[in-house]
Amino acid sequence: QALDILAQQTENKILADVTRQVVYDVESGHTLADALRKHPRAFSDLYVNMVAAGEAGGILDTILVRLAQFLEKNDAIVRKVKGAMVYPAVIISVAVIAISVLLIFVIPTFQNMFASVNMELPLPTRIVIGMSNLLKNYWWAIIGAIGAGVFGLTRYYKTAPGRLQIDRMLLRLPVLGDVLRKSAVSRFTRTLGTLISSGVSILDGLEITARTAGNMVIHNAVMESRASIAGGETIAQPLAKSKVFPPMVISMIAVGEQTGGMDEMLSKIADFYDDEVDAAVSTLLSLMEPIMIVVLGVVVGGMVVAMYLPIFDMVNAVQ
Repeated sequence: QALDILAQQTENKILADVTRQVVYDVESGHTLADALRKHPRAFSDLYVNMVAAGEAGGILDTILVRLAQFLEKNDAIVRKVKGAMVYPAVIISVAVIAISVLLIFVIPTFQNMFASVNMELPLPTRIVIGMSNLLKNYWWAIIGAIGAGVFGLTRYYKTAPGRLQIDRMLLRLPVLGDVLRKSAVSRFTRTLGTLISSGVSILDGLEITARTAGNMVIHNAVMESRASIAGGETIAQPLAKSKVFPPMVISMIAVGEQTGGMDEMLSKIADFYDDEVDAAVSTLLSLMEPIMIVVLGVVVGGMVVAMYLPIFDMVNAVQ
């Protein structure tokens, strides 16, 4: 009945159809977890495994509440990270458009005026005029080169070595890399803690966590931890070797392993790093705004000064 009500009130038609199929499968005798497993695009492995654990333990209601809280917090982290990356992209796009307008429409006016005077131009002015001619005459080649570069980078990122190298490079970036690292730690600890507290085995939990890590460096570190546990060792040692997780996280996980309170320790780490992501995003945005303003001012101001240098020379010559 609850699933039928959800299917009726869901505004998303695709999700409503999926829910009706789940209702049919449950009425046919399947477990809820098996019914959800047939729709991997709508319900992730984490979702299905937690529901299966809840059904097996007779605490499905508790598990669903815990899952909802996890998804809400995880979505909040994703939105914060995307917001931190969108803002610089918007500022850079505006800067590129402004500079392109200057080079295509404003600089040629000065160029025609200088050509009519037939005077020798200073080096900065010649450079700016050369950039303007390059953009006007070969804009198609520039756009094609950028498109080919984006296409090649995308294809390279889809390969395992390419994704590993790019993800490692992103984690090493100043400021932004700190945001990505802290969000990855938060996602890892919250996902694994939620799975363990819901009754999912540690090996299955680590495998699911690795697949939902969103970063190949984190994925490899978590899978090494899984292999370590399967061999009778601890989680903490392979995580320390990866040099991705801060020492505090490694120490708290090691304590959690020793005391048997792994799920509680992971939840505390996740809550701490949620706040750390907030602080890192605020720092990134506060640094990015003045830096972009200064860079844009220097570029545009430099172009304007380069165009006025010949005019100053003309005024001095007249005097």
